[in-house]
Amino acid sequence: MALVLNDEQAMIREAADGFFASEAPVSELRRLRDAGDTTGFSRDLWKKMAEMGFAGVLVPEAHGGSGLGLVAANLIQEAVGRNLSLSPFLSTAVLGATALAGASEDQQAALLPKLAAGDLLLALASDEASRHSPHLIRTRAEAAGNGFRITGAKTFVLDGHVADRLIVAARTSGEDGDRDGITLFLVDPKSAGVAVKRTATVDSRNAADIRFDGVQVDGADVIGAVGEGAAILDRVLDAGRTCLAAEMVGVSAQSFSMTVGYLKEREQFGRKIGSFQALQHRAAQLYCEIELAKSATLKAAQALDAGDKDAPLYASLAKAKAGAVVRLATNEGVQMHGGIGMTDEFDIGFFMKRARAAETSFGDLSFHGDRLARMLGY
Repeated sequence: MALVLNDEQAMIREAADGFFASEAPVSELRRLRDAGDTTGFSRDLWKKMAEMGFAGVLVPEAHGGSGLGLVAANLIQEAVGRNLSLSPFLSTAVLGATALAGASEDQQAALLPKLAAGDLLLALASDEASRHSPHLIRTRAEAAGNGFRITGAKTFVLDGHVADRLIVAARTSGEDGDRDGITLFLVDPKSAGVAVKRTATVDSRNAADIRFDGVQVDGADVIGAVGEGAAILDRVLDAGRTCLAAEMVGVSAQSFSMTVGYLKEREQFGRKIGSFQALQHRAAQLYCEIELAKSATLKAAQALDAGDKDAPLYASLAKAKAGAVVRLATNEGVQMHGGIGMTDEFDIGFFMKRARAAETSFGDLSFHGDRLARMLGY
C-alpha cells in the first residue's frame, strides 16, 4: 500500500489541524497547567471533538461513529501533538474504542454510542510496574458467585482519575508474566474497593494509580473470553503505540518548525544564525528523520487497519522510530534556541516534556527494540 493519504484522509488532516490550532493550542495547555486544573482537559473541548466526529473515529457507524480507522485516528493524534492539545482522545477514542471492538454486542450497544457522543470516558488499566511490561499482570481476578473479585494495583492509568469505566487487565489463571490467563474486565471506578489516586505528570497531563481490593464484577463485565484477554490487550496497545507515534511525529514537526523559524530570526555576529552551514546541516538531517518517522507511522496504521499479520512489528517499529526522532527534534530545538530554550516563557520546553513522557509510554526504545528482535527471530 502506498504511503500517501487519500483525499478523505487529507481532509481529515486539514480539519484536525485547523480545529486544534484554534480550540486547543499550546496556550490552552499553559492556562490549564497554571490554573492547577485537576481534570487535565476541557470537557467542553471534548464535546466539540465529539461533534467533529473525532471521538467516534474508531466506532462503527452502526453505533454512532464514523469507523474511519487508525489512519484517521493517527492524523487527529498528529494534530494533537503539533498543538500539545489536552484531551482524552488517546485514552477513550483509541484505547477504549479498540478494547470495545472485542466486547460483546450488548457491551458495544451500551457503551459505544455514548463514547462517540463524548458522554463516556474510558481508561485502560494494564501496567503495574515502573517500566512497561504488558503481560506482567499480578492483579488477580478470583471466581466469586456469578462473577469475579479483583485484587491488585495499577499504575500510570491514563485519564484514570476521570474515567467513567476502567478496562482492567487481571489474571484469572497462570503465573505472573504469562501471556495466557489474562482477562479484561469493565469496572466502574465508583465500585466498592476501588481507590483512585490522581498523579500529575511532567508534561502537564494526568494519570492515576488505582488499587482494587476485592472488587466484585459480574461475568457480563468480561471483555472477550475468560483467560484470552491478551490478544485483545495486544491489539489495544499496538493501536495506542501507533497513535502515540503519530503524536510524536506532530511534536517533532512543530518543534522543527519553531526552531527553523527562530534560526531565520536570530542574529549573531551580524548574520542570521540560519545562514550558518553547520545549523543548516543539522536542520536538514532532522527534516529527513521526521519524514522517516512519519512514513513508519502511516505504515503501522495502514497495517492495523488491514489486519496485516505483521502489524505488531510495524507498530513497534513506528513507536521506536518516532520516539528516537522526537528526542532528537526536541533536543535540537532547545539547543538551537540557546539559553531561552530552557525558560518557561518559550513553548519549546513544553514540547520536550511531552516528548519525554510520550516516548516512554507503552514501551520505550529499548522495549520495542527487544520486541522487534523477538518478532524477527534474532
